[in-house]
Order: sequence, then C-alpha cells, then structure tokens
Amino acid sequence: MDVMCKTRSVLMLVGGVLNVAVSFVVFCFLDLVDLVLCFVYKLLDFCIESEWKKPGCFSKEAINYGGGGSGGGGKIIVSEQGETESEVVCDLSSNKLQFEEISDTLYSRPSIVTEVSKLTVDKLKLDADIVQSNDQMKKGAARSTITVNSTIVKMLKGRTIGQHLYPMTRWSDCDCHYCNAWTYSTKDTLFVKAESPKDKAREDVLFIHGFVSSSAFWTETLFPNFSSRAKSTYRFLAVDLLGFARSPKPNDSLYTLREHVEMIEKSMLEAYKVGSFHIVAHSLGCILALAIAVKHPGSVKSLTLLAPVNKIPLFIHFHHLQPALTLRMCNGQPYYQVPKGESTTQYVMRRVAPQRVWPPMAFCASVGGRYEHIARTVSLILCKNHRSWDFLFKLITRNRVRTYLLEGFIRHTHIASWHTLHNVIFGTAGKLDRYLDVLRDRLDCDVHVFHGKDDEVIPLECSYNVQRRIPRARVKVVENKDHITIVVGRQKAFARELEEIWKKSTRN
Repeated sequence: MDVMCKTRSVLMLVGGVLNVAVSFVVFCFLDLVDLVLCFVYKLLDFCIESEWKKPGCFSKEAINYGGGGSGGGGKIIVSEQGETESEVVCDLSSNKLQFEEISDTLYSRPSIVTEVSKLTVDKLKLDADIVQSNDQMKKGAARSTITVNSTIVKMLKGRTIGQHLYPMTRWSDCDCHYCNAWTYSTKDTLFVKAESPKDKAREDVLFIHGFVSSSAFWTETLFPNFSSRAKSTYRFLAVDLLGFARSPKPNDSLYTLREHVEMIEKSMLEAYKVGSFHIVAHSLGCILALAIAVKHPGSVKSLTLLAPVNKIPLFIHFHHLQPALTLRMCNGQPYYQVPKGESTTQYVMRRVAPQRVWPPMAFCASVGGRYEHIARTVSLILCKNHRSWDFLFKLITRNRVRTYLLEGFIRHTHIASWHTLHNVIFGTAGKLDRYLDVLRDRLDCDVHVFHGKDDEVIPLECSYNVQRRIPRARVKVVENKDHITIVVGRQKAFARELEEIWKKSTRN
C-alpha cells in the first residue's frame, strides 16, 4: 500500500513538472502569436475602418467634460509614460467616469515569462493601486493616479462628448439581421422574452443567463415545463444580457457591472413595471443577481443561484500536483487570500486562467481570458460566421438536435465578451463578499443555491462559500450534473423545484 502511494505521488509530481514545462513552451508561443495578431488587427482595422492606433504607444492628450465636483468641469489628463503604459489623472469628485469599475486585467496581463520570473510584481502593484500624490494637489483639491490603457480613455472620451471610437458594427462582427436588429430599433433596451398569464400576474420572476449564453437557456428549457398553475400565477421575464444574442451590442461600451445592472433595471424592472420579484440566475448572472438584490433589498422575494461565481478555491489549480498538501490547506483555509498590496483582479485572473495546458478547462480559460487577439480570432471564426455553423450543425444532426445552446454561445461580439469577462467576472472579485454580507444582514429573502457535482467551470466550493457567508442559504448538489446539465436535461425536475421555492417564499 505504501509503495503504491509513493508511486502515485512520484507520478503526480512528474506529471506536474511536465505540465509546467509544456505550459511554458505553449504559452510562450501563444504570447508571440497574440503579439503578431495585435499588429495584424491594427492594420486591418486601419484599412477597413480608417483608424490607426499604434500598439503600445500612447499620445499626450487632455479630456474635458462637464459636471464633476464643485469646482466645475472635471479633467482627465493622459500623459505619456514610456512605451507600455499611460498615466491617467482624474478628479475623485467625478461621478461620470468610474475607473474603479474597469478591471486592470483589460490592459495588464503578464506573459508566461513574466509570471515565471516574477519580474513585474512591483509593476502589478503600481498598476492596481490608486495612490495619493502630493505633487498632484491643485488648489487644495486631491487627485488620484491610476494606470489605464489609452484605448479605454478614448472610449470614455467618446461616450462623454457623443463620439464613438468604433463603428456600430465592426468588420470582424456578424452583420446579419438577427445580431443587429437592435440597430433598427428605437428602443434602447435589452431583449426580454416575457411570458405572462392572460389575467394579471400576481408575481414576477427574472431569469438572468450566464456568460456567452442567452435567454434561450431558460425559455427553451424551463418555460415549457412550468405547471399550468405557475403559468397562471407568475410572469416570467428572461433577458439577453447587454452584448449577447438579440440585445444591443454597443462597441463603445465597457460592459461594466454598473452598465449591465442599469440595462437590466431599465429593460425589465422599469419597462415591465416590476415591483417585487424572484430572481433565478446562472453563473455570470449570479453576480448581476447579487448586485440587483443589494440595490433593491426590499423587492427581492427569493434568490436562486446556479453555479455562482465566487472566490476561487485553493484545490482547483493544485489538486493535480500535490494532493496531500492540497487536502491540508483546504481543510484549514479553503480559499485564496489575496496578498496584501496586490490587485485582487490580477490575482483572480491568475487563479482562473493559470496558464496551464492541463486540465483542459484551465487551458481554455487561460487562452480566452489572457489573449485578447487570439480571442478575437476565435470570435471572428465562430461568431461572425454563426449562420454557417448553424447550417453545418443542422446538416450533421439532420436537424434533430435543437441548437439554442450553440446559438447563445456564438451570437455575441468580441468586445462584449472580452469586456464582460474582465470587468464583471474578474473585476468584481473584491465586491462579492460585500454583496453577500449585505444580503445576509439587510435582506430576509430565501436564498437557494444549486450546483452540479461534475461542474468543471465553477468549483463546488464556490456554492459552499455562499452558504458560509449566508448561513440561511440552502445548497443542493446535484449528482452527475455539470455547469450546463444542472438545467439542461433535468428541466422538468428543476421547474418543480423552482415552483416550490417561489410558493414557500410567498407564503413566508
């Protein structure tokens, strides 16, 4: 027995070393490919969209906008600072440009060489922290310094003065009517699929889908399986999030948490005159659901979260390297503690996208979350040509398999998915515990959490973390189900579970 354990430990150690070595080579190559693609896309953008922005080079400019603090108009000053970064100085009193909502992972993603050598730890700290500086005091008004990519500044400037950095539909995005129907509409709202009884509904239920998905995740699974009693009692509202499926996909948006939440409020709560409501959310949607619940504490009757995004547990990245050490650490402290002075967003990105070729999910997350131009290439191949992929899939399956999951996965823009990933999933890492604390202390609604035991996207410990922060939360682990099949494949059973949750919440 001891020999077998030692042999297994040796094999695990060798496998871990090989994983690190192969990952170093692969991601060094991907660093180079992404750099080349950066220049390729800059050239193509210039030729097709008549714009030219040198990679890594920023010019000195000042942006003025109205409003701001008591001293009148605010100002953003972009000052040249080397070849790789620019400095932005903004008034703390400004209520128009919320830099804290922009994740620094959008413009600072260290390469594999940097990660291994640890040569830029100080740079990461500098990029992440907002520091007070005496030499930026002017007439007694304190200012703060933050490092921001100039492309982001240009987008903010354009939104402030009514100009757009990018055309409404970029050459690398799909130009079909389905993806661009919002450009022909006079309504500046998200697409919402509503199903309501003939008589006035007594209660409303909001459904919020996950990352690179759509409202069809709910309408094609749960809506047909609700009982006649539920359909006569509740009004079901399923939304396509900003940038996805049939909703608007503005290329000048930064897709921050604030923008997503405000669009949901405008398109669902205001448009449908929703008072109190239940929320059902999946994955990324759980972050938005928490933000909405915190913003409307007196209106939420129940909160149902499926595979909620939360802090990243320790074992997810090291269980394949050192199982004994992992067990001890998980029992003592199951979650990463962000080192003092380090950016939470950078730390979470390194945990979610660890630049490893194994396991496969870690590799996909690393490529999709760290390489902007490779991700844009994938979007160009899949999303721009989604009609061809739809046709091919239907041809292969002889039109016997419904394609709503595929449609949700490939009907978005690169800007929407890239900014949402960084500004919401990575960028809200430091806010989730505060949201959960508010939910625990200020809201008395029922909280239910469902998680597939075989989920490789969001680890099971994330759901248990919700329960640790909110003791009244009830966690149900579903055997033999993963991130998608937690709903798809068990929609009838889940529909009954939801109806029971809503019934008890209303009675309470």
